[in-house]
Amino acid sequence: MSASLQAKIAQVFDEPGCDKNQGKSEKERKKGCTKQLTPGAAAGGCAFDGAKIALQPIVDVAHLVHGPIACEGNSWDNRHSASSGSQLYRTGFTTDINELDVIYGAEKRLFKSIREICEKYDPAAIFVYQTCVTGLIGDDIEAVCKRAAEKFGKPVIPVNAPGFAGPKNLGNKLGAEALLDYVIGTVEPTHTTPYDINIIGEYNLSGELWQVKPLLDALGVRILSCISGDGRYAEVASAHRARANMMVCSKSMINIATRMQQRWDIPFFEGSFYGIGDMSETLREIARLLVERGAPAELQDRTEALIAVEEARAWERIRAYKQRLAGKKVLLITGGVKSWSVVAALQEAGLEVVGTSIKKSTREDKEKIKQIMGEEADAHMIDDMTPRQMYAMLREAKADIMLSGGRSQFVALKARMPWMDINQERHHAFAGYEGMVTMIAEIDKALFNPMWAQVRTPAPWETVDPLLVEQDAAQLAAEAAA
Repeated sequence: MSASLQAKIAQVFDEPGCDKNQGKSEKERKKGCTKQLTPGAAAGGCAFDGAKIALQPIVDVAHLVHGPIACEGNSWDNRHSASSGSQLYRTGFTTDINELDVIYGAEKRLFKSIREICEKYDPAAIFVYQTCVTGLIGDDIEAVCKRAAEKFGKPVIPVNAPGFAGPKNLGNKLGAEALLDYVIGTVEPTHTTPYDINIIGEYNLSGELWQVKPLLDALGVRILSCISGDGRYAEVASAHRARANMMVCSKSMINIATRMQQRWDIPFFEGSFYGIGDMSETLREIARLLVERGAPAELQDRTEALIAVEEARAWERIRAYKQRLAGKKVLLITGGVKSWSVVAALQEAGLEVVGTSIKKSTREDKEKIKQIMGEEADAHMIDDMTPRQMYAMLREAKADIMLSGGRSQFVALKARMPWMDINQERHHAFAGYEGMVTMIAEIDKALFNPMWAQVRTPAPWETVDPLLVEQDAAQLAAEAAA
C-alpha cells in the first residue's frame, strides 16, 4: 500500500465526531482506527466496490475502472440507483488490462481510454477507479488523471481505493475523499437561495429521493446537490454554497459532512426518510437549520402545516393494515442507518421487532436503537447472526417475517417463512410518507400470501396413518404367501 493511500486512510478515520477518537492523544489519533485485516474481512465488499457504489449514482459522468474487466463486472449497476436524466452512469467503462500491462505498466492504456471516452461520450467528468492489480504494479493514476485533465480540458478525478485497502465501508469514505479533494468547491452555482441544502449519503435507490423531493418542493427548499443519488457533476462541485447539510447514512459519507462544516461552516444533522415520525422530524430539522442560517422564520410554520396534512393522510392509508399486522414479529437483518430508521417505521405499523442487525452500524446508530426500543434494545441488537441461527429463529416461530438483503433470502425460504428485501437491491421505494405506505403494503402481501399455507402443508407421505401401512403390508404378505 502506498504512503499516500495510508495517509488518506488515517485522515478518513480522524473523525472529530467520534468521542473515542477524540479521547486519544494527538500521536495515536494520527494513526486513525486502522487495523490489520483478517482473511475474508472484505467478503461483504472491498474498498473499490464501496467507492464505486458511493460515486456511481452521479449520473452524467463516466466511471472508468482501471483494472481487469472482472472488477467492473462485479460492481456495475448493482444498487438500482435511478436517474431522472442521463443514463451514462449505467455504461460500464474499463481499461481491461492484460498480462503485458501487468509487466510493463498500464498508464498509457489508461490515458488512451480517457481520450476515447472524451471523444465518444463527452461526459461532464471522468472518475477513474484504482483496483488491486493496478495498485500493486504501481500505476500512478493521480498523475495520469492530472495530465489527461490538462490535455482534454475536462475534469478527470482519481479515486484511489484499491480493494486491498480494506472493506466496503472504508471504500465509501475514500470515494467521498475524492469528492472533497477534487470536486466539491470547484464550481460556483448559477444562483443561491436561503433554502439551499445538500443531502449526503442518499443513493436514490428505486427512486426514493423522488418521494422526498416533492415535500421539500412544497416548502420551497431546494436540493442544491444530492451526494450522490441522481446527482450531477456541476451540482456536486457547487455543494459548498448550501446553507445546511442532511446526513442520511453516516456509515458511508460522514467525512463529507464534517469536512464541509470545517471548511465552509455548513452545519449538518443526521436524519431518516423512513417512517412517518422520522420523516416529520427530518423536515422540522431542515427547517430549523435553514432558519438559523437566515431563511424566513415562517418556514417552520409552513413545515408544521405540511407535516399535519401528510401525517393524517399516511395514517389514514395504513389504518387498515395495522389491524392485520398487529403483534406480528419481524427479524431485521440489515445495517447502518436502516438498523434504527426502519425499526421506527415498523413499530409505527404495530409490528414487533424481535431482532435488528448492528454489524455495520456506528455507535450513534446503536444509541438510536436504544432510544427507539427502550430497555429491551440490548437483547434485540444482533452483532453477527449466522445463517444457522437465522434459520433456527424463524423455524421456532420467534419471527413471522424476515427483512434483509438478497443474500439472506434463501434462509427464510428454506424455513418456509415470508421474506422481504429491505436492502439496496429492492424494487420498491420506502422513503417518505408515501414510501411508508408502500412498505407496509409489501409486508402485508408477503405475510398473507396464500403460498405459505401451501408450502407448510405436510407432504402426503407424511400424513399417512401408520396403522393402515401395517395393514396393507400384512395383506400383501398374505397374498404373496398364498
